[in-house]
Amino acid sequence: MREACRKHGGFYLGSIGGPAARLAQDASARSRARISRAGMEAIWRIEVEDFPAFIVIDDKGNDFFANLS
Repeated sequence: MREACRKHGGFYLGSIGGPAARLAQDASARSRARISRAGMEAIWRIEVEDFPAFIVIDDKGNDFFANLS
């Protein structure tokens, strides 16, 4: 995922576990699957408003969790 974010300029977002699905339901403006045949691992493009999330992996491939021990 780190390499894909770096290569394609994407971001991997994170949110608090249990409430994340509810937050996404309320905040999603539009969504569509980019690769739908992948099931749970499908790549989605989503547009959200007022969604409390943090960047886990940025567009440079920096990983928030990489140096946590």
